[in-house]
Amino acid sequence: MLRIARASDDFEGVLRFYERGLGFDVLARFADHDGFDGLILGHPNGPWHLEFTRHPDHVAPPPPGPESLLVLYLPDPSAWRAAVARMTGAGFDPVPALNPYWNMRGHTFADPEGWRVVLQNAGWSV
Repeated sequence: MLRIARASDDFEGVLRFYERGLGFDVLARFADHDGFDGLILGHPNGPWHLEFTRHPDHVAPPPPGPESLLVLYLPDPSAWRAAVARMTGAGFDPVPALNPYWNMRGHTFADPEGWRVVLQNAGWSV
């Protein structure tokens, strides 16, 4: 199981982007767990999920830069086109990737806090 966790000050924006745009499910929510609220998003049977936390006394740090990416590989062209259409339909337009490699077979999107996600129309192997 893989969990990627980060702080967020914009849960509504996170939900618009990751739930409505990317089609992730809200797997869990928590409130005031040692002062932190959280959202856990992903796919119910997936071996990974994303966790977003916030604390009223701490401001979330800014994204580290345009080369810090979450890359989602979608090898099926129809599924990739549908994912891109879902993102644009949710109001998120692609942004140019800093590394031109990601523009050749994918689209990069910035979430409301500036963190970047690439929808890559390719398979991945080691």
